[in-house]
Amino acid sequence: MLSDWPVLSIVTFLPLVGAALLALLIRGDDETAKRNTRAFALWTSLVTFIVSLALWFGFDRDDAGFQFVEQAEWLGSGINYHMGVDGISILFVLLTTLITPICILVSWESINTRVKDYMIAFLFMETLMIGVFSALDMVLFYLFFEAGLIPMFLLIGIWGGPRRVYATFKFFLFTLLGSVLMLVAMIAMYLQAGTTDIPTLMNHEFAASMQTWLWLGFFASFAVKMPMWPVHTWLPDAHVEAPTAGSVVLAGILLKMGGYGFLRFSLPMFPLASAQFADLVFFMSCVAVIYASLIALMQKDMKKLIAYSSVAHMGIVTIGIFTFNIQGVQGAIMQMISHGLVSGALFMCVGVIYDRMHTREIAAYGGLVHRMPIYAVVFLLFSLASVGLPGTAGFIGEFLTLVGAYKASTLVTVAAATGMVLGAAYMLWLYRRVVFGPLEKDSLKDILDMNRREILAFVPLIVGTMWMGIYPLPLFEITGPAVEQLISSYQAAIAAHDMAQPVLEHAPAAVHNAVSGH
Repeated sequence: MLSDWPVLSIVTFLPLVGAALLALLIRGDDETAKRNTRAFALWTSLVTFIVSLALWFGFDRDDAGFQFVEQAEWLGSGINYHMGVDGISILFVLLTTLITPICILVSWESINTRVKDYMIAFLFMETLMIGVFSALDMVLFYLFFEAGLIPMFLLIGIWGGPRRVYATFKFFLFTLLGSVLMLVAMIAMYLQAGTTDIPTLMNHEFAASMQTWLWLGFFASFAVKMPMWPVHTWLPDAHVEAPTAGSVVLAGILLKMGGYGFLRFSLPMFPLASAQFADLVFFMSCVAVIYASLIALMQKDMKKLIAYSSVAHMGIVTIGIFTFNIQGVQGAIMQMISHGLVSGALFMCVGVIYDRMHTREIAAYGGLVHRMPIYAVVFLLFSLASVGLPGTAGFIGEFLTLVGAYKASTLVTVAAATGMVLGAAYMLWLYRRVVFGPLEKDSLKDILDMNRREILAFVPLIVGTMWMGIYPLPLFEITGPAVEQLISSYQAAIAAHDMAQPVLEHAPAAVHNAVSGH
């Protein structure tokens, strides 16, 4: 029955339709208009989430291929409107539809200027984010991928902090520069293969020398998006200046596009180059995990500390992806999903007290448990989940990634584990400074605990974090076949290349050039 409906297109473009209706139907800037705008945006995002659940319940767990596929003629010459999800991308679509209504709820009282513009930008961005994870055409993917810069640029630039202009331009220039190189690589792939269809390109055998340059082109974009060291410097500035909901969506979803890109493009399309550059990725990731954790230990601003923790966690993700084994890749996917829930919730925790005190300085707090016991419990849960406490979502991804990394390199495993120990140090240090101790500061003695709206925003994240930590089997059932197919295809490509090498070494130059694609 679901196959008769364009469910994926409905889920993708429903927020955009909501944004258009919001722009047309609601006029004025008085309190009634603002209240109606917030309610309309929230209901639009909730309906989108409910419709997206059809993907979860209608997904065939035994099928490793793409499902809910929709295809139509678009630009011709092999460039079509092609949408679909597999066991990897469906989780990111669902994460997006879950996080967006939470972001709107978080912004309910904190955003009071140009409320309609803010909600339109958020709904527009939801369409673009879902499109990135659903597109099965390279041109379509690139349009969604790049257009997502626009609403995020506006969210930080208009509703951000005092240095928002600097942060937005830094964010925009870093991500745009990497994406230009990816565009060049895409053009080269189209000229070589004659199509931009992603499933077709995943089975196309590019020459080994060409794979190297194509991999570097895509890596330039995905490394910035993750972000990997040393192109991570835009992230702390963007987080600090972004409104709370902007930080939640940036950490929860936008950072995952880099990891998803590696899984969708780099490994299946350029397996030889991926193997060639694996040591480089391991080196950059290990530096990111340890360096970002040490920097986080020195932070005085809560948002900056959590931003650097995101850099460290994304380093764990890239380690898992480039282990090229099932445990590592599964761990990387679970780490991305859990980070989307946990890091988003941590930024919300910062937003709760920032809305009351208008400061993010760690030194401005202390003893909040005496006035905010509910907040203290919620903050503790997500701090421990960030550390990777067993029974929470953070543990599943980190444990599997370490298992996969140990199969690939003992040294990399030691570096990743060291970063995790440092992660426990800075998160527990942050929690102790903010929540524990005597309530000495006069400014905190009248602070109020979380209200019902704030608690409601945290409930889905609490449920998701605990569910993933206690019973992750449903997620593995969805991702398993797709990950197994990805790894088997990679191993087959490497094995075929290794078998061809002895032949090429003893073959005449003309045969060598013909096989190599020159």
